[in-house]
Amino acid sequence: MYNSGQQARKEQWDMKLSDYKYPVPRNLIAKHPANPRDHARLLVVNRKEETIEDRHFYDVAEYFEKGDTMVVNETKVFQARLIGKKEKTNAKIEVFLLRQLNVEDNIWDVIVDPARKVRIGNKIYFDNGNLWCEVIDNTTSRGRTVRFNYSGDFFKVIDKIGLTPLPNYIKREPTPKDKDSYQTIFAEKVGAVAAPTAGLHFTKAMQKKMEKRGVNFAPVILHIGLGTFRAVEVEDLTKHKMDSEYFQVDEPTVKLVNKSIDARKKVCVVGTSAMRAVESSVTTDGHLKPLRGWTDKFIFPPYDFKIADRLITNFHMPESTLLMLVAAFAGHDLTMRAYKHAIKKGYRFYSYGDAMLIL
Repeated sequence: MYNSGQQARKEQWDMKLSDYKYPVPRNLIAKHPANPRDHARLLVVNRKEETIEDRHFYDVAEYFEKGDTMVVNETKVFQARLIGKKEKTNAKIEVFLLRQLNVEDNIWDVIVDPARKVRIGNKIYFDNGNLWCEVIDNTTSRGRTVRFNYSGDFFKVIDKIGLTPLPNYIKREPTPKDKDSYQTIFAEKVGAVAAPTAGLHFTKAMQKKMEKRGVNFAPVILHIGLGTFRAVEVEDLTKHKMDSEYFQVDEPTVKLVNKSIDARKKVCVVGTSAMRAVESSVTTDGHLKPLRGWTDKFIFPPYDFKIADRLITNFHMPESTLLMLVAAFAGHDLTMRAYKHAIKKGYRFYSYGDAMLIL
């Protein structure tokens, strides 16, 4: 047991970026998902007993019973990568769609590559010239604001011509299969440029099996942006600022979650993005409330979680805000011990990798 002085020093230690480093063998970074989805491996971490158990994701239903609630993120990834040609020179330009700023005028924040070739006033053409955008502002070294010429259902267009925005560390070009496999079965509301990867392991059959046991599935929305993966550049974590992301917690979900809380049943949040949505919507008495808006909530140790007593998550990158959230939930030492075990046992890491259930 820590005394108060030891605890204070421990909490200060957990606030350092360098304490979230760990070595990841390249061969453990998953380039493709498990097939079937629920055959991914599952590392079960018990916080109370401080035990670690090797299972498979299809075993996850065993840990839940009637009245428990699973909170899932129903955000849907759109085909955010567009490959176009610059006017006059025909130079190949990638335009990565980040956020639609204005629906009526179809204005977007984007990232362009190679950025040195793209200036204000340039036009970039896609789909044999049927679609084009004009650069109207610079935002960062690679960031631009662009206006597209299309005024209809733009997401329907980019669904046909865009590419799946796989994370850079996967080190391959997306294929048509990724359009489905990089999407959870819960995906309903378009708006994310990265998948809520903890949800990728669920199948419709698994969901039905759990619902028959009386387990509730309660959707929230958090549209994941690239800011979730932005590198933390300060050693003192209290100085790091998260990018804002849109989230939504509606009344039906609030009722299901609060009913489980009041009945002393389990509330399991599926994924770090869903956890940020839930923890952005807490009442003073530790219940969930309906809320819509933008959140830049950064969760790292020490943190007092108000809603969830269980978490399903993937294995995250070193020094990432996602890993810090997991450490806040499971405890820094137990989290890093679990990661060390996963590496030793050959678990697959990152977006298409294996899963962890923290009890």
